[in-house]
Amino acid sequence: MARITGGELLKRILEKEGVRYVFGVPGDQLYPFLNALRDSSIEFITFHDEASAAYAADAYSRVTGRLGVVAGTVGPGGANLIGGVYPAFAEGIPLLIITAQNQTFRSYPDHGSMQALDQYLLFKPVTKWNAVVNSWKRIVELTERAIRNALTGQPGPVHLDFPSDVLHATGDEDDVSLHGIENYRPTLQPQGNADLINRAAYMIINARNPIIHAGGGVLRSGAENEVLELAEYLQIPVTTSISGRGILPEDHPLCLIPNSFGAIAAQAEADLVILVGTKLGDLDFWGRPPMWGEPGTQKVIQIDISGDHIALNRPVDIGIVGDARETLKLLVEKIRSMEERRDKREKNEEYKNLERQWLSEYEETSTLDTIPIHPLRAIWEMRKFYPRDAISVIDGGNTTVWAHYINRVYCPRCFLSSSAGDSGQIGTGVAYSIGAKLAHPERDVYCITGDGAFGYGVMELETARRLGLQITFMVLDDSSWGMIKSGQTLYYDKKYVGVDFNEIRYDEIARAMGCYGERVTDPKGLRDAIRRAKESGLPAVIDVKIDPEKIPPDFQTLATIWLEGCESPPKEEYEVKKIN
Repeated sequence: MARITGGELLKRILEKEGVRYVFGVPGDQLYPFLNALRDSSIEFITFHDEASAAYAADAYSRVTGRLGVVAGTVGPGGANLIGGVYPAFAEGIPLLIITAQNQTFRSYPDHGSMQALDQYLLFKPVTKWNAVVNSWKRIVELTERAIRNALTGQPGPVHLDFPSDVLHATGDEDDVSLHGIENYRPTLQPQGNADLINRAAYMIINARNPIIHAGGGVLRSGAENEVLELAEYLQIPVTTSISGRGILPEDHPLCLIPNSFGAIAAQAEADLVILVGTKLGDLDFWGRPPMWGEPGTQKVIQIDISGDHIALNRPVDIGIVGDARETLKLLVEKIRSMEERRDKREKNEEYKNLERQWLSEYEETSTLDTIPIHPLRAIWEMRKFYPRDAISVIDGGNTTVWAHYINRVYCPRCFLSSSAGDSGQIGTGVAYSIGAKLAHPERDVYCITGDGAFGYGVMELETARRLGLQITFMVLDDSSWGMIKSGQTLYYDKKYVGVDFNEIRYDEIARAMGCYGERVTDPKGLRDAIRRAKESGLPAVIDVKIDPEKIPPDFQTLATIWLEGCESPPKEEYEVKKIN
């Protein structure tokens, strides 16, 4: 009988699960696991920072719908992972986090070991479930349990802490059984209650002016086709949360871009809102009037995999707990049996016209030849260059807001932006791009990032170069923390504190790492620069000097959300009214 280490056993479980990559930073406590990966279909992808490794695993999961895996060592390694895990926790992304720990006899409680840290308690606030694996005999049980928790119900990150003596320990391989996936976790998702689905069907058919509001849960479920089928069958307009962008192509006649004039009007006027896979967070204005209808008159049907999300932020008339795709299949089937297909709704064209009005000023500004370059011009040139199915990664503060206006999304799982999600995390852009490109090497991946956000992950340009990934990073360079500076401009009479950087040549940093780099100061040079970056075949950085005086028009709307309940409201004399 062959004896295998704990590291080998862990590897075999991950292989059974179909894991392709483990992202991470190596450490000596991880040696048995790393050594096992030498003879494996799983590739270990080394990063310069544990948080970036976690972001890459997160992005890989977002665009594939599969489990992401990240590994780090004890103490500093575990501590550095926390910031990287947070967006996955905030936004329901299934990750398996593996940390090494000092030997069992030196840990829990610690008595002065170097790098000692109670990683069970450390990860508890940012994981759905976690455990310490304190015996070789429990590796299979606890790893399978962790994966089951990550992928069942509301997805999320899970954590396993492995003392190094457990990874080094050996046991007879015949003493453990590795189960098939169907033997340790559900492979079919739960459907909603049939009676509630029937009631919902009647309510939808009888609604005069319904809308569908779809969130990230639709993408995690893979329910975009079911949303489209329901919308087209009854001609129901679809709005999405920011994290749900791409569920419908944003040029589809029934799709209304999040927070556009058309979307806001549809949400406020609807007599019925069908919420699917969203809990109505602050970027959805909590589902409150005046952006939405009054709870007493606007009915709500909510479908969500998590019962905790039902009626979380506003009352509902029908709450259905179930997987979005499986539940919508039954709902559409019921509606088809009761109602004929509808050709149109009178309000739909009105909402699209409002959206076109909202877009028109941004589109006009995106053609300006002004120097310094307007942020919208740079973003528009990037979006125009790449095909519809390109994966766009957006990172930063003001950059994220500008991109919202002009960076259209046309397909599911091709838009990544934690800074526009529930976490609001910046600094994810470089690593998100790497994770997305590894998931889909056949597709174009581009990243538009602020210079402040880019600084968090700039060393991962070397990672992208080492892996041979052609990704183009456009850095909107205003030499500052632009969003914070905007706030100090508007509310504190330009009394700036802690917001300005020295001049940095991001293109030269890229070239120093063997990547392509180019600086652009004239908008007429943008398109050719993007083309040269793409044709280089290398990770590429285009350092675009933008106008630091430009503030997104919706900045004050966002500030109103973030500062709700605080004194010193925004001053009217600093209201942002013009974008050009």
